[in-house]
Amino acid sequence: MKFKLLFFTLLLTAVSFSQNKGTITGTLTDKDANNQSLPFANVLLKGTSIGTNTDIDGKYTLTVLPGSYTLQLSFVGYESVEIPVTVIANETITVSKALGSAGYKLEDVVVRSTVNRQKETALLLDQKNAVEIKQTIGAQELSRKGVSDVATAVTKTTGITKQEGSGNIFVRGLGDRYNSTTMNGLPIPSNDPEKKNINLEIFSTDILEYVSIDKVYNSKLYGDFAGGNVDIVSKDYKGKGFLKVDIGSKVNTNAISEDNFSLQKGPGSFGFSAIAIPANPLTQYNFGSLQLDSKTPLGSSIGISGGKSYDLGAESKLNVFATVSFGSDFTSRSDGSAKGNVTGDGIVNKNFDTYSLISYNTNFTSMANIGYKMNSNNKINFNTVFINNSSQSKEEYTGFIIDIANDGNGLIRRNKYEKNSLFINQLLGEHKLGERSKLNWGASYNMIKGDMPDRTQNIFRKEPSGYVLSSISFPDNHRYFQKLTENETAANISFDYKFNKSDDDTYNGKLTFGYNGRFKTRNFEASQFNFRATNEFRGTLVDPNNLDLFYNQQNFSNGNFEIATFRGGPQVPNALDPQTYNGDQFINGGFLNTEYKFKKLTTVLGLRGEYIFQKVDWNTQLDPNGGFNELEKIAFLPSVTMKYELNEKQNLRFGFSKTYTLPQFKERALFVYEDVTEVKVGNPNLYASDDYNFDLKWEMFPKSEELISVTAFGKYILNPMNEVTIASSTNDISFINTGDFGYVAGGEIEYRKLLFDFDQNNAKKLSAGINASYLYSNQDLSTEKVIKETDYNVVFTDTQSKFTGASDLLLNADISLLNEWNNKEGSLNTTLAYTYFSDRVYAIGTNDKGNLVDKSFGSLDFIAKSKLNKNLGIDFVVKNLLDPTIDRVQENRTGDVNVLSYKKGLLFSINLNYQF
Repeated sequence: MKFKLLFFTLLLTAVSFSQNKGTITGTLTDKDANNQSLPFANVLLKGTSIGTNTDIDGKYTLTVLPGSYTLQLSFVGYESVEIPVTVIANETITVSKALGSAGYKLEDVVVRSTVNRQKETALLLDQKNAVEIKQTIGAQELSRKGVSDVATAVTKTTGITKQEGSGNIFVRGLGDRYNSTTMNGLPIPSNDPEKKNINLEIFSTDILEYVSIDKVYNSKLYGDFAGGNVDIVSKDYKGKGFLKVDIGSKVNTNAISEDNFSLQKGPGSFGFSAIAIPANPLTQYNFGSLQLDSKTPLGSSIGISGGKSYDLGAESKLNVFATVSFGSDFTSRSDGSAKGNVTGDGIVNKNFDTYSLISYNTNFTSMANIGYKMNSNNKINFNTVFINNSSQSKEEYTGFIIDIANDGNGLIRRNKYEKNSLFINQLLGEHKLGERSKLNWGASYNMIKGDMPDRTQNIFRKEPSGYVLSSISFPDNHRYFQKLTENETAANISFDYKFNKSDDDTYNGKLTFGYNGRFKTRNFEASQFNFRATNEFRGTLVDPNNLDLFYNQQNFSNGNFEIATFRGGPQVPNALDPQTYNGDQFINGGFLNTEYKFKKLTTVLGLRGEYIFQKVDWNTQLDPNGGFNELEKIAFLPSVTMKYELNEKQNLRFGFSKTYTLPQFKERALFVYEDVTEVKVGNPNLYASDDYNFDLKWEMFPKSEELISVTAFGKYILNPMNEVTIASSTNDISFINTGDFGYVAGGEIEYRKLLFDFDQNNAKKLSAGINASYLYSNQDLSTEKVIKETDYNVVFTDTQSKFTGASDLLLNADISLLNEWNNKEGSLNTTLAYTYFSDRVYAIGTNDKGNLVDKSFGSLDFIAKSKLNKNLGIDFVVKNLLDPTIDRVQENRTGDVNVLSYKKGLLFSINLNYQF
């Protein structure tokens, strides 16, 4: 009884106490930014510990005892304001204020912007206020989710997946050809002759501030757009000087469990080895060793970064940032099997019971950013990035090979070394020419060099007494050298002019016009040296792990084997001439945008015009005399974007545009690229597609860390391009305009939620996020169209198909627990992140063969990042916890045939960092 009385007394006291309190509330805005909301500003009662921060809408609320106080309002780079207030019990007083920047601290205002651009809350604010429909993911979120490269970063946004085993991404079910990549708004060349876009895995997240993904077209972008544009915004450091050192290690469970992890001798450990075609390759045997070298499959990483700002006067400032890092890892595919050349009846020409791929990969990244702020109106930035990545791999297939190993006693081994170097140089400028006008410009010069030096392949048949080399076809055993160089110059310039000034000193209209141009040249050459044992030595027993005993100068001089290219042996005058193709592409585009705000509705009307010229010439084994092809196109591309502000927290957006999709150089060159299980050949008759794009999106921002959005989208594509199998003796794959039309329709949903906030300072909180995308794709397949428009014969198995790369369902989910202590100098952030995609088409079936389909799977990662104090941090990451079996099947009418299967294993990594 006494306990109940005490309880009710305390409850009554608490209620009485709370009822006697008063409330101070209000909204803070930015006077220098047309009175936009000012999030994350400081609100404090002077002389007390009572305070808070404004939310994403600039709003704040304080509940205090009655009395007289001085309210302090402040923000970095802005003048502090003190306002006396009198709080009355059970009443609410509203104090709203527009803060202006301090004249002597104008440079510090940029500090606020730069820091916020990496934060999830600030990027959500940008997304809310922007007229364009875009998604962004910043350095803070990437760190929390354990993401270390840009390819993985973009898959954490809605509707985007990555092709397994590569850095190629699919946006809303549309693959490489439909997407584009830029850095700070300027284009980046591809490092792969088969791809339009650069492998995003080579970009470390250390160099970026955030990644922006445009899935809705606007006329400032190049018109070669249907899926999306990924823009890598490089780090632009401003603030106090710092120096940070990282060191780490990683291990793959499959790689460490290999009995003997061995790769071909030759390439060095740092990925910079340059291997050239040896002298006199047809008359002397000067090639590198084919022996294997054992490795300890333990990856490592090291990095150093630093930055500092220098005051050069009252308004001038120089900001410098630089980073250098090197990382390596070992990977292995286990429990693998593979099939090649499967007919519609399930007859298999290559049936490999075991398949394995082990690799050693390196990535060296360096970047420097120099920003010079002359005054509050003029700023210039210079970015230079050098990236060198390499991959050394050994791929093995054992089993049935028709006409070579009919008893299932075949072995194919392919050793490959790839090295790609990318050099990016950019100069960017921003100039405020007055209250109404602004000039932005940028220029870049990029160079890429991609080498595949000394790829080796050998095919064996195991006899009772040992292995013998196959001699059925001259290319069965070969060494292959490939070089790609590409240079690209690009320029952007745009001019903004504001008009129709309103009573509150804001402008309702803005006119933007500008120019984009890009000019690139590509030179590609490939040489293959085929080795075949002469008649009397075709039964010679060899050791697959010591082929140097057979392939050497003495045996070559004795006539045990011969060497030739596709043009012939040493007796042919031009036998050493490589296969080549060269490409030139010029795009000149001009655009005009008109933006106008009608109270809650903002509309942007855009019109872009482009002239596109593309030329490809070649001299290859398919056309030894050489040939060329030209593509010319003039495109007028209208677009409209609308944003309707339903209220302070909700927007409704609409977008519609016309774009196009260009074929790539290699797709139009008569060049053959042979892999173990497939052969690809170009099509000179390939031409561009036209695309029509539609988006409708509703979004809500409940709190500074929360988002709810729902999107409906659709795309209609005329003359879509696909990879298909053409009628040939080797079932080659080519690139074809497969039908008259195709379309994609779907919906996306995203939800970010702060589940629990355990204290008012956000020092302990549990948050979660989920995004999902569902789409339906369909395209017309016309055998008659292909036969009429090309020199190839194709008989489609079906008259309709999904788009290649299209998954019906994409899903990303994560949950994070943050715990901070010692005034946020120490912290622990743990995250579980899950990714899933459903079945997707890899290649369209022909000649009664079904589509090749990558089967669905999900991936679960665990990330723990801790700051032990303000200087020392430690990270621990486990990726691919579920370790699913990854399958590719051919969906024949008689049943699915599994053509590829393997597991990747788990990846454990630990990293230490220290910041001075």
